[in-house]
Amino acid sequence: MAILLIRHGETDSNRQRIVQLPETPLSERGLEQAELLAARLAGTGVARVLSSDLARARMTAEAVARRSGVPLELDASLQERNFGDLRGHSYRELGIDFMAPGYDPPSGESWEAFHARVNRAWSQVRAASERTDGDLAVVSHGLVCYSLALRHFSLGVHGTETPRSWSNTGVTVVDAGPPWEVRLLDCTAHLDGTDAQAGGVSGL
Repeated sequence: MAILLIRHGETDSNRQRIVQLPETPLSERGLEQAELLAARLAGTGVARVLSSDLARARMTAEAVARRSGVPLELDASLQERNFGDLRGHSYRELGIDFMAPGYDPPSGESWEAFHARVNRAWSQVRAASERTDGDLAVVSHGLVCYSLALRHFSLGVHGTETPRSWSNTGVTVVDAGPPWEVRLLDCTAHLDGTDAQAGGVSGL
């Protein structure tokens, strides 16, 4: 059995490099990416989908759950880092490195608070995996993927450098047990040769 960690599909805010608001939906390209992802995973052993409750992740997860005919559970602890007052502003407009170590966004989460929340999310993921008779698909966000890979996964043959950027609908396959070895890292083979591929790696 395995845990499949997936970043949500593209949004217009991704494409425009805007710090996302919580209910930002998938773009047309993001919807296409989600359907291609769902087609890839159908019939592969996914038995449950666990997702962030933010719109962009939820919409991606709904496509996977519908195509595979499996239950979908939402968990707020899988949300993207809360950037507070920065949300809704473009990267260019902000003019700061809001991802820098030690920077705390006004009315948002510090890195320490975010990592602590992702620790709680990881406990929920492990519990969901244990009660699932098959693979667990987990749909979340770029920084959640980064935090989990940095502090909980063994990258093995994928090297020692944890990627900060993760692709829209990229699939990372992790063994469902210690040492949580990564078998496949941020794979977007389902987008190859499609218009949806142009989304690539984008912002938060």
